[in-house]
Amino acid sequence: MPQAVNGPRGRFITLEGGEGVGKSTNVAFVVERLRGHGIDVVSTREPGGTPTAEAIRELLLAHHEEPLDSDAELLLVFAARAQHLARKIRPALARGTWVVCDRFTDATFAYQGGGRGIDGERIALLEGFVQRELTPDLTLLLDMPLEDAEARLAGRLDKSGEVRDRFEREQRDFFERVRRAYLARAHCAEERVAVIDAGGSLDAVQRRIGHCLDERIAAWS
Repeated sequence: MPQAVNGPRGRFITLEGGEGVGKSTNVAFVVERLRGHGIDVVSTREPGGTPTAEAIRELLLAHHEEPLDSDAELLLVFAARAQHLARKIRPALARGTWVVCDRFTDATFAYQGGGRGIDGERIALLEGFVQRELTPDLTLLLDMPLEDAEARLAGRLDKSGEVRDRFEREQRDFFERVRRAYLARAHCAEERVAVIDAGGSLDAVQRRIGHCLDERIAAWS
């Protein structure tokens, strides 16, 4: 396997995709794969990652009697992200630790842009304000047909007894727009975004992810 990568700044890797594609499971796989290369790594998620950002996450995912305006939703997402960057992501990267994050700004362009219909230029303004120069070094976009993802999500919820959150209750056309927006982002950022076929067995998906990671680590070395 390639040697561990050492440098002044850690690498920032994000996992993206719609509901039911297996992001959370594969975040753990990516973390262990990186540790196998001797890399110091932390995992986190968005929205969330710090106590304050997690509190904002609760506001975003919970069901409310008062509908949440799409602009308010967008601003909450970036408020959580600003806190997350300041308190967790930037400090980790600065000390040379790699960061693996379950969703980041591509999700905002997909969910609030594609799903809610907010103009991408408005999202990009907030992206520049909150993130400045920081973007992921690698994004793994887990992609699969919607009907397969829906079946996987339903099976997971049935087993766990979880209640669908505010986003998981959206209609299929919402998720179709989300998926199209994700794939459009990937097309425009082919060097950063690797589209991973999330269909089939978990072993098959993780082989694809592992191959992609190993290639990228070798290139960075």
